[in-house]
Parts: sequence; structure tokens; C-alpha cells
Amino acid sequence: MRPDYITTDYLDSFVRSAFAEDLGSGDHSSLAAVSQDAKSRARLLVKDHGILAGIELAQHVYKKFDPTLQVNILKCDSDEIAEGDIAFTVEGSSRSILATERLVLNCMQRMSGIATRAHTLVQLIQGTNAKLLDTRKTTPNFRLLEKWAVLIGGAFNHRIGLFDMIMLKDNHIDMAGGIRNAIIRTNDYLRAGNLKLRIEVETRNLAEVKEVLEVGGVDIIMLDNMSPADMREAVALVDGQYKTEASGNINETTIRAVAETGVDFISVGALTHSVRSLDLSLKAF
Repeated sequence: MRPDYITTDYLDSFVRSAFAEDLGSGDHSSLAAVSQDAKSRARLLVKDHGILAGIELAQHVYKKFDPTLQVNILKCDSDEIAEGDIAFTVEGSSRSILATERLVLNCMQRMSGIATRAHTLVQLIQGTNAKLLDTRKTTPNFRLLEKWAVLIGGAFNHRIGLFDMIMLKDNHIDMAGGIRNAIIRTNDYLRAGNLKLRIEVETRNLAEVKEVLEVGGVDIIMLDNMSPADMREAVALVDGQYKTEASGNINETTIRAVAETGVDFISVGALTHSVRSLDLSLKAF
């Protein structure tokens, strides 16, 4: 199921842009070597283990490029997959299958890698109250698809962009002249513009957590690069007044200890910025 931000218009625009980049004046390899009336079948072969993502997107790619292609779905988004599985078959114009092959694979391999990483980390924090979040550390013009993959993997989206939430990071705070100034100016700005946006403030130590608590007027306090002991103390200081989010150098080895500090959220940039794509291949049969 698609999130609200993955609209049909968005998918149409993405596919048009992707084909403009890849096809240009035409797929001359296929036009040269394959006859116009040739028909073929191909299957998406899984050569890896993980969580599948991008099936719905692949269907949209095929439909937009050549509605006569017949796609038989064998595995769905969020399914666990293993080497040797077949995710789908596609049948029809050989030229159409060849022209769409790389776009389908590029998207599905990356989305599946992200979904797999998200699923792995979510499993590691099961039994705690913490929710795993993504970040804005995404690929330009591919962000929404990467965030969709995060959801498919069982994690949650943070803000989509700069427009739908206020996050006062260290640079904002330093350039504003400190935490107090940043929070006060932000609330004045929201009131003046009649805007209703959540406010999150990054803190780098317990002293800054205490300063945020003194000022108030926020929704989430980020605990950035703190030790689990400091996070636990920070959660106790906040005492449920605001949500807390852990961030900074969190990985498979450390995430459980972070979750057990009692934070509400854990954001992991590596979900999208350094993920390994899953090995998938489209093969004629």
C-alpha cells in the first residue's frame, strides 16, 4: 500500500524523468538487434536474501512504458525473499522489456536494500517502545521512493523535507545565538505565519537538554551522539514532557542499547545514505 506522498502524478513524473535520462533518443541497442515484432518473457530473479520492495513501482513503470506488457506478480512488497526466488515475470514486446530493464532493476535493488536494512534494525529493537525513523540523508530526486522503502521494511518516516516540520539542528542553534534564541524566534515565526508545525531541537549534552526544558515550546528533543548512560539520564529529565529521539552513529551493534534507554524514536541516516542494494536480475526464459 502506498503512503499518501506517493501519488499517481508523482509516479508518472518520476517515470517520465527516468526514461528521459536513460532512453534519450532511443534504446539503439535493442532497436538495432531485436526485431520490432519480437516477443519475449523474462523473470525477476532474486540472488540475495532480504525484504522485497519496489514491486508496485515496477508495475507502474511497465504500465506507463508499454501497457501491453503482461506482468505476473509472484512476490509482493515487504515479502521476505531468498536466493532463487522469482519475484515476477513479464511478457510481451522484447524491445519494451529491454528498454525498461535497467530502470526496474535500479529502483527495486535500491528500494529492497533499504527495506532490508530497515527490517533488520526494527527486529533488533523489538520489545522496546522505540520507533525507528529515517532522515533526510537521501538521494536527490529519489527521496520519496527511498522513504517508501523504509515503510515497506517496517520502520517509519521522519519529516519528508524542510517544509513539513521544524528541526533546529546544531548549526541553526549556533547561528541563532543559542538554544533559547532559536526556540523563541521559531515560536514567534510560527505564530506570525499562523503555521502549525512540530518543533524538534537537537541537544548535544545534558546541559542543553536542561536548557530546552527551561525554555519549553517544543515537541521533540533530539539526543545527538550521547552515550546510552546520558540518554537514559536525559529521558529521566524530560520525564514524558516531550518526545525524545536518539541520533548519531547508531548501527546494528548499538541500537538495542539505545532503544533500552527509553527514547521514543531512533533516527538512522544509514537507512538511506549508505545501504547495500540487493542483488536482483532480470533474465529471459
